[in-house]
Amino acid sequence: MRILFILLLISDLALCQPLTDKQKLEKLSWLEGTWNRTNVKAGRTASERWVKTDQGDFQGWGVSMNGPDTSFVEKLKIITKDNEVYYVADVPGNKELTYFKFIELTATGFVCEDPEHDFPKKISYQMDGTKLKATISGNGKSIDYFFEKIH
Repeated sequence: MRILFILLLISDLALCQPLTDKQKLEKLSWLEGTWNRTNVKAGRTASERWVKTDQGDFQGWGVSMNGPDTSFVEKLKIITKDNEVYYVADVPGNKELTYFKFIELTATGFVCEDPEHDFPKKISYQMDGTKLKATISGNGKSIDYFFEKIH
């Protein structure tokens, strides 16, 4: 009986072990590829592209076009640092990178936040098949971006 109790205790402890950095990032494999934004104004296009790096992190680019002209470019990363996952945004107008700490990570989405940032304070991504909804929010304001995966 004592041996059975010890085995059950050990198996419970093994199941409760925190995920490694690599395991956390592996949960984001669904994000890889090119996502075209579907809710843009006429004459405009926008997309995000995500690739997994050799280090296991993710590198992303967001591009908005007004006709043939590039109107906005952002460089994005998802990295681990100090056993935490961060969405890192490098956008024009910000002097420094903005680190949004993951507060939720599932097999089909995530939520991250930086309460000190002016806007947005929170970013969420939720995938449903080949569709993706990204929401930025803060200060009583929320903006949804809808994407469809093209490859």
